[in-house]
Amino acid sequence: MFATGTPCLVSARACIKLSTNQAWLIAGNGIFYGPVPITHGRAGWRTPPGTFRVGVKAKMHYSTLFDNASMPNSVFFNGGIAFHAGSLRVTSHGCIHLSNAASLVFYEALNRGDVVQVVP
Repeated sequence: MFATGTPCLVSARACIKLSTNQAWLIAGNGIFYGPVPITHGRAGWRTPPGTFRVGVKAKMHYSTLFDNASMPNSVFFNGGIAFHAGSLRVTSHGCIHLSNAASLVFYEALNRGDVVQVVP
């Protein structure tokens, strides 16, 4: 069953729709927060669709792959791919960029093991 107003299943806690550059937080059968605008992976660094689980959270993470770039409010859900505060005008190296305010809501709402669904 899909969460009302989203393209994701009710089992997901976070939902990302790549084609519309939107993300939601889900509670019960519907939307807890969102939709909010996002940017995601650029050519060569596409964000893969699928169902994942939140792993590590870090209030301030620095990328070891991309010149120590700061990644505030990081919530990792697919290896090195995370939600974090970032540009909503520039695509990423696979991560989901959120506004500063939205990244804080996602950081506070998501916990280790929560399901993140990414749809095309």
